[in-house]
Amino acid sequence: MRIRLSDRLEQAEELDRVVEPVQQVVRKLPPGRVRDALHGVWLGHPVHPVLVQVPVGAWLSAAFLDTVGNEDGARHLIGLGLLASAPAAVAGWADWSEQHEQQMRTGVVHAAANSAAITLYTGSLVARARQRTGLGKALGYAGLAAVALASMLGGDISYRQAGGANHAEEVPHLVTPGWQDLMPLADLTQGEPARAMLGEVPVVAVRDGQEVHVLANKCSHMSGPLNEGTLSDGELTGDRTDRCVTCPWHGSVFRLRDGAVVHGPATADQPVFQTRIQEGIVQVCLPGAG
Repeated sequence: MRIRLSDRLEQAEELDRVVEPVQQVVRKLPPGRVRDALHGVWLGHPVHPVLVQVPVGAWLSAAFLDTVGNEDGARHLIGLGLLASAPAAVAGWADWSEQHEQQMRTGVVHAAANSAAITLYTGSLVARARQRTGLGKALGYAGLAAVALASMLGGDISYRQAGGANHAEEVPHLVTPGWQDLMPLADLTQGEPARAMLGEVPVVAVRDGQEVHVLANKCSHMSGPLNEGTLSDGELTGDRTDRCVTCPWHGSVFRLRDGAVVHGPATADQPVFQTRIQEGIVQVCLPGAG
């Protein structure tokens, strides 16, 4: 059986000695608007992959310009990449701190490779400033190799380990279209989240006064069970204060009324069902299902 580098990193428990203290430092940034912005709540998906396009693109272009002999252009692009790497790194650390242990183990090596790249590119600029062009080019090419390794590991976290993916995306494709019986209304206790199954899809139902709210139960961030979460009053919307549910795993907050993300680390809204009561039975319908 083929053993990938990423497999070894995921299983490397010795990396936890680095993961745990770094995670504690990163989590000192409190939940709120800044942290939500770094996660990409405003964008609807993680912002880190967007931000990394600038430094990676700049450094790859710098290597090409070095190859064709345009050292001045390469120097400017290396500087641009270094400037752009700062916000990309901050957003990446914010996402990393709310992932599971296998992702975080791979992530610290991903970050180490990026740090090596930044160091090499800084050295490249210093060498060029001292008229040591050959050394500057060599350090630049080495920096690009480090970026390539970091990009490979970042892709592994994103695609193979599903870091940053919408873990509730499959729900509309698994639910049968139209209205369906879910559960007796009498089985719901006022203000207490209850787990129920709609076919093969777990949902969370909340009785709130005369309303029943039903959302997909698996948190879109990392599949946390929302039925084990806590209910709270969210932000004032118009003339009403909307009730929200907080994921017990990483603290993502979703509005019950429409499944919208109120606070990250989740960036994708939670699928929310239409509800009605027929002869004491809660019935649900998911728009766009099928």
